[in-house]
Amino acid sequence: MSITSYRIGDVCDQLDPALLARFAKVEAATVGHYLHDRFMRTDIRPLIDGVRIAGTAVTVSIAGPDSTLLYYAMDRVRPGDVLVIDRCGDKRHAPWGGFMAAVAKVRGLAGVIVDGMITDPAAIRAAGVPTWARGVSPITTKLLNFGGGFNIPVACGGVAVNPGDAVLADDCGVLVLPPDQVAGMTDVALADQEDEGGWIKRIEAGERLQDLVDVAAMIAERNKQDQISHG
Repeated sequence: MSITSYRIGDVCDQLDPALLARFAKVEAATVGHYLHDRFMRTDIRPLIDGVRIAGTAVTVSIAGPDSTLLYYAMDRVRPGDVLVIDRCGDKRHAPWGGFMAAVAKVRGLAGVIVDGMITDPAAIRAAGVPTWARGVSPITTKLLNFGGGFNIPVACGGVAVNPGDAVLADDCGVLVLPPDQVAGMTDVALADQEDEGGWIKRIEAGERLQDLVDVAAMIAERNKQDQISHG
């Protein structure tokens, strides 16, 4: 049996730009009407308000105070990728700061998701690369050469992320989808967002919520079922 400190996966194919452009119009909260298990924890929050990204996941797994593999990864990311960083539970050391944000801008990253700490929040905002993280720490990682993984399956925010997955992130949360589910979910979500806009116009015109959804009938039906079940 051979054990290696670094696990290096193949560079995954990027998702179709036209597909991602449509996906980027979807609000994460719209998908939240249908799915529950593909969203990262709510403590992973955006540093830049009001942005939404959609891109292809490139993954990194680095533990504790070491970020050697992050340097390797940043020479291999492509414009439009979303870098997903699994910190293996570390909540003390920050692998991402102003310098890496500047590199990410040069590389054309669509965004960065860190299941852990960042540092230099002002510099990250100035670089303009959308970034999500759990918090801020002044204690940075170092080039300690401990090991890690690049483009391997990782866990980020309580969600399994595979290289090549689609990542959608905005100020409501971070969603991860397998590539074969993106087109269908986009169609459903965009249709619902259009319907919601029509509902708001009807309310503004004086209609009631009862005119949109027969809630009274729903309540009556539930009460009827309760009476039957309780004899």
